[in-house]
Amino acid sequence: MTVHFIGAGPGAPDLITVRGLKLIQSCPVCLYAGSLVPAEVVAEAPEGARVIDTAPLNLEEIIAEIEDAHARGLNVARVHSGDPSIYGATAEQMRRLDALGIDYDVTPGVSAYAAAAAALKRELTLAGVGQTVIITRTAVRASGMPQGEDLDTLGRSGATLAIHLSINNLAKVVRELTPHYGADCPVVIAYRVGWPDQAFIEGTLGDIRPKVKASGITRTALILVGRVLNPEGFDDSKLYDATHTHVLRP
Repeated sequence: MTVHFIGAGPGAPDLITVRGLKLIQSCPVCLYAGSLVPAEVVAEAPEGARVIDTAPLNLEEIIAEIEDAHARGLNVARVHSGDPSIYGATAEQMRRLDALGIDYDVTPGVSAYAAAAAALKRELTLAGVGQTVIITRTAVRASGMPQGEDLDTLGRSGATLAIHLSINNLAKVVRELTPHYGADCPVVIAYRVGWPDQAFIEGTLGDIRPKVKASGITRTALILVGRVLNPEGFDDSKLYDATHTHVLRP
């Protein structure tokens, strides 16, 4: 028996990996984060499968479901939104499975920041503009941020920021980043990326707050900040430069 942690991607049912979909189709038990995983994805579970929305369950109740499946020798598809490695609360589940001696594996998924960049037709690493992307969040009601990972500290890098779980903290985001990036720095709010009602609000650190307030968006939104979002100019990369040599193009 194996528990398969599966990243379902950002919202569009066809953005799940082939491996992840095949695992869901094969597992007689499917536990999924119902608030963010599309119904079409878990509808691929086998006929008669036990399919459970874990949104109203606590951690111990989720583990109890897995223990029950383990006792019956049934594989479990544990489906999370996005990619399980980012804000998926998977590590705590794995720790308990380790203690119980229950086998598991992980199938990656498309993260919201990558899906947002694709939808916006943006590259987040541009030569001469930005070569670093920092994935972070702010402390609202969830766990606090470790020392040195506050926005003021991270913002000193000037890197492109993908800020999750923080739309209700937008005032703080603007306040702490403006001294480092400038009020004219581009910002994109990506709402429910990959879902039918996805929306993007583009602006700057100087004007994004009233735009978001007017939209009524208060949850399920990613904040992207950085010059790569609307560059005035950037250098061509060396990768395809005719004068640049490498092992495959001497």
